[in-house]
Amino acid sequence: MLPNVISKSITLADGREITIETGALAKQADGSVVVRMGNAMLLATVVSKREAQEGVDFLPLSVDYQEKFAASGKIPGGFLKREGRLSDYEILISRLVDRAIRPIFPDDYHADTQIAITLMSADADVLPDALAGLAASAALAVSDIPFNGPISEVRVAKVAGELVINPTPTQLEQANMEFIVAGSKEYILMVEGEADEISEDEMVEALEFAHQEIIRHCEVQLALAKAVGSEEKRAYEHETHDEACMKKCMPSFMRSVMPS
Repeated sequence: MLPNVISKSITLADGREITIETGALAKQADGSVVVRMGNAMLLATVVSKREAQEGVDFLPLSVDYQEKFAASGKIPGGFLKREGRLSDYEILISRLVDRAIRPIFPDDYHADTQIAITLMSADADVLPDALAGLAASAALAVSDIPFNGPISEVRVAKVAGELVINPTPTQLEQANMEFIVAGSKEYILMVEGEADEISEDEMVEALEFAHQEIIRHCEVQLALAKAVGSEEKRAYEHETHDEACMKKCMPSFMRSVMPS
């Protein structure tokens, strides 16, 4: 391992390991990590401007997930040898990450921000979409970009009556329940998936099981951020408030509780 590379690992209940590594690739980005599980390898990078553009009162966040042909040892054929536009599958994975990440940014942070997640190596026994959210959050964790995270995403499935985190494609074919769950240490942020007819208790059990794993992922990211020394985030001021106007426009019962 290179001397400046810092790595943390997460061991799943079945012995498989997820490794998060930073310091080797994409050093010019504000934050970058490589997430590995088996032979699957994802590179996540994040870059954000220092200042917000004038008149912007929202978060201009772009999330792009892309699976390179080279990840499976292929080169695009035909006249065009370059990668094309994102496929529908890649766009859907980008949205899964976006929906979990976007609400965790500070409400008053309005700088242009881009998260790029690239599958660099594929593994037939690993579904990389379940790792994309973890990779994006870890890249933010090791950066100085303001972020109220970390978060993570996991796939939870019930196979032969047992709940499994991030099952293999073979296991998933036998599952009667499959959810992608995103969350922070405190909250579940997003759930998407499908199931055969299940009871409410089974649903709650699956979500709790997934959230316990997410908490572990978040703790590892916090340890990684501490090892990197990125716990302090950049200062910013992207909103200006006219306190006098706010106090004048709000209802009278709220004015009494406002600090003078």
